[in-house]
Amino acid sequence: MKRIITTPNAPAAIGPYSQAVEINDTLYISGQLPIHPLSGKIESTTAELQTEQVFKNIAAILEAAGYTFADVVKSTVFLSDITNFAGMNEVYKKYYSSECPARSAFAVRDLPLGALVEIETIAAR
Repeated sequence: MKRIITTPNAPAAIGPYSQAVEINDTLYISGQLPIHPLSGKIESTTAELQTEQVFKNIAAILEAAGYTFADVVKSTVFLSDITNFAGMNEVYKKYYSSECPARSAFAVRDLPLGALVEIETIAAR
């Protein structure tokens, strides 16, 4: 059975989508932007700080659904500029230091709200 996951500890969806959906012991987390959940705004200006906020948002959703970073099997990283890859990667490896998930990373033309990084995540039990 499909379960919609929502938490006030991550930013509310800015469109017609859910923060996350769980089905068959697999959690699909929508792309997380570096939006602070209390202000509803992107407060940081560097790729590193934005990546930290993205991971805080992902952590909140994982926790709300009863998962941890150890359950993550796939990440997709979207960058507004590929030159931000190294900074994003420095933060990323703090959350995944062993048994890392599969990952793709892309530079895209633009991200919503002028973000520098967005990460979508899949976790499984």
